[in-house]
Amino acid sequence: MDTQLLSALVTAGLIAVALAMIGLGWRNRLRRQSDVERLPEVPRQLTPATEVADGQYVSTTTAGDWLDRIAVQGLGIRTNAELSVHAEGVLFDRPGAAPVFIPREALTDSRSASGMAGKFVEKDGLLVISWKLGSRELDTGFRSRNSADQDRLRQAIQELTSAAPQADADSGK
Repeated sequence: MDTQLLSALVTAGLIAVALAMIGLGWRNRLRRQSDVERLPEVPRQLTPATEVADGQYVSTTTAGDWLDRIAVQGLGIRTNAELSVHAEGVLFDRPGAAPVFIPREALTDSRSASGMAGKFVEKDGLLVISWKLGSRELDTGFRSRNSADQDRLRQAIQELTSAAPQADADSGK
């Protein structure tokens, strides 16, 4: 058998094994995360947005663990997106993927970061929004196309966070 043909077959086999292992890992991640609550529905009527920016939805991870990507419900898929901040919460409108709506009450923080699962950029080049989905604390990353948008978005989200009623106050604790 020709050496080049043998090399090509071995390489193709290794690539097939690597792809199969990636698929198996993603399937296992989906299984481990099957207890993640359903995403909130986008309200039928949203107030006009206070801030809007085009950019890239990076991913959603477990809060504090920037490598633990949440794979279920399309939260781990990096897509283009329009982020809009409304009185009701934050909306990621993602063409080709389901929208992600974070209600105002679920927001806990927003900050700048250098990266998270799937995207690393210059210092403070990502907007990271911290929020709660049921009992899970999550971080969602967004990279705006225009760097000037990031500070405005972060400030608008911080205003929502400070105006949001606290869960403990609602439950009487």
